Amino acid sequence: MQRLLSLVLLCGSIYAAAPPLKLGIVGLEHGHVTGFLRRGLNRPDVKIVGVAEPNAEIAARYVKQFQLDPAIVYKSLEEMLDKAKPEAVATMTSTFDHKRVVEVCATRGVHVMMEKPLAVSNEHARAISEAARKGKIDVLVNYETTWYANNSILWSEIKEKKSLGEIRKAVIRDGHEGPKEIHVQPEFFAWLTDPVKNGAGALFDFGCYGANVMTWLMDNQRPLTVTAVTQTLKPAIYPHVDDDSTIIVTYPHGQAVIQGSWNWPYARKDLDIYGQTGYIQTIAGKAARVRIGKGEEETRTATPAPAPNDEPLSYLSAVVRGEIRPSGLTGLENNMIVTEILDAARKSAQTGRTVKLQ
Repeated sequence: MQRLLSLVLLCGSIYAAAPPLKLGIVGLEHGHVTGFLRRGLNRPDVKIVGVAEPNAEIAARYVKQFQLDPAIVYKSLEEMLDKAKPEAVATMTSTFDHKRVVEVCATRGVHVMMEKPLAVSNEHARAISEAARKGKIDVLVNYETTWYANNSILWSEIKEKKSLGEIRKAVIRDGHEGPKEIHVQPEFFAWLTDPVKNGAGALFDFGCYGANVMTWLMDNQRPLTVTAVTQTLKPAIYPHVDDDSTIIVTYPHGQAVIQGSWNWPYARKDLDIYGQTGYIQTIAGKAARVRIGKGEEETRTATPAPAPNDEPLSYLSAVVRGEIRPSGLTGLENNMIVTEILDAARKSAQTGRTVKLQ
């Protein structure tokens, strides 16, 4: 009996000491990399085994700031993959470079998580999907809003209880004062304000959030039409891209108004969902105002999602280990539709015409 107990304890110790996820970082030109490094360093379940960054000055700055071992910093993606051998990578390049990163990683069977949005165009999105299929890898898209606790309130009331009835209108607001105004890193600013590398300006940078959450709530249904208006309200700062955008997305029984802007007086990521019989207004990722039927409005505080659905690296690790399948807000199916919406919105803004998707 004692030997059996010892064996059980030994197996438990082995399971508890499962090796950490071997993670590579591709690129250091996306400002969100600072959050990933803070989150990924000094935790037992993730080990950053390599960083690929061709710009020596940027690489040196991050080595110093985060006390990275210079030996794990490589000049090219291919060298990092072949020498560090990560199981997955977090992609911190421009959106334009997502396609190349996935294509290179797919040939080596390395899973990819990238910062939103998925791609700069439908052409790039389709190439990413095909490379992932051929390489049998998972591609995940990371949005800050994916991990908001109040998503549980939306899902519970709209999808499980169906207390709002059909969604009739959604108003989704995302953005901040502007990249320059919030003092993003110079390399981040350079590609954010490049219409090729970013796909657009605020239209892609923040319009993607609304397209993502609306596609999630509509069960990955493609919209009927997309109409968009963009403006450059601060041409002295953003001469080449829009800094304000409004997208109207229609469905058979409702519509969404997606407002992505670099002109808010303060940072915001919130939304209002109106159904046939009630509404939900989210508050700062943690709470929501809810009114159902003839009842009074109430403010609810959300319970954080259980691991691994509470933050990106735990989720990525669970996907790589085969514990869950990527879906919903991070999933490729959702984000292919997001790209379709953004691509259509860019065309609509350029032509002044509504784009029909169905």
